[in-house]
Amino acid sequence: MSIPRVPALLLSVGLAACGVREEAPAAANGSERPVTATVAPAARQESSRTILEEPRGPIDPKSVEAAGQVVQSYGALLEAGHFPNAAEEWGDRRAAEAFARQFGGRTTHLQIGNLGAAEGAAGSVYTTVPVVFYGEGFSRPANIILRRVNDVPGSTEAQRRWHIERIDWTAR
Repeated sequence: MSIPRVPALLLSVGLAACGVREEAPAAANGSERPVTATVAPAARQESSRTILEEPRGPIDPKSVEAAGQVVQSYGALLEAGHFPNAAEEWGDRRAAEAFARQFGGRTTHLQIGNLGAAEGAAGSVYTTVPVVFYGEGFSRPANIILRRVNDVPGSTEAQRRWHIERIDWTAR
């Protein structure tokens, strides 16, 4: 006896109707591990925030769009409960683990806002991405500050990739 495929078909049709699709982009940090993230196909307004637009074409690893991919990867890993892998998106693993403990193992989702402009400072480039962490019984806005070191002599590959420097909670 075969198992009916109707529930899976209905779920697929329902997700397609909502404009949600899954992709497996290459990781923005240069690793080979693929990441599956749920991405809105185009910018749309939800509440007072605009959802991150999907890129249209190749992304320069030094661009703020590449920083946006790091945030998308981080959100997908949090949602899947892969906290150790999510910590790899940070420059400081201990800071990442301390931040993740705030969720107490709860399923956490991430709504990503528009990318900020790149700002240079002392051999590094920074950008800020507004986000909302949410899950059952909580919703909290924050700014994810990302950093990458310019291609300066002595810098490592890990320093030259976009990584989360810190996450600052913001007021509503």
